[in-house]
Amino acid sequence: MSDLLQVALFTLGVALLGTALILAPGVALGWVLARRRWPGKAAVETLVALPLVIPPVATGLILLKLFGRHGLFGRFFEQTLGVEIVFTWKAVVLATAVMSFPLLVRTARVAFDEINPRFEEAARTLGAGPWDVFWTVTLPLGARGLLAGCVLAFARALGEFGATVMIAGMIPGQTITLALGIYHEVQLGRDAEALKLLAISVVLAFAAVWLSERLLRRRTT
Repeated sequence: MSDLLQVALFTLGVALLGTALILAPGVALGWVLARRRWPGKAAVETLVALPLVIPPVATGLILLKLFGRHGLFGRFFEQTLGVEIVFTWKAVVLATAVMSFPLLVRTARVAFDEINPRFEEAARTLGAGPWDVFWTVTLPLGARGLLAGCVLAFARALGEFGATVMIAGMIPGQTITLALGIYHEVQLGRDAEALKLLAISVVLAFAAVWLSERLLRRRTT
């Protein structure tokens, strides 16, 4: 039971950390996509959505090439900061963040799209600057939708498998999440342990999706 608890707590931790990591850029990009027009916008939208449509293992392979010891970012982190990414818990956080990012951006964009621009215009006519408008009008009005997006991204992070196994591997006590643990136990023929991990995973995912739906439903009523 202690091993199951360790895997569950580790999964919760990396999912929370991965969600926190994408919160600011996800909200910012969602706002830019909802409020601004520029050449190449469609290309950016497509690039952001790619992790949702290409195989997760393909995303993991891309991350492995970029953050590996000889990769563009991996070399920088290791030589400059002395930080190794791949096959560590940091790789798990990275994988969950990348795979959850599109859901947060899409939900944030919808939340900002549904805000009546007249409220923001009224604040501007009263002398509020761009940052004041965002923090006092836009963000509060879209807060429920943004929170729902965070919960949905967190739920996606909980179940991440393909990208994680590519960049982090399955190292007992270091990189195994609930999803990887289920696969690992099945491979070893320990179906009873796999079913326990499955039950924990289903309960956590159900709670996260239920909360997200509740927030979205309240926002539309």
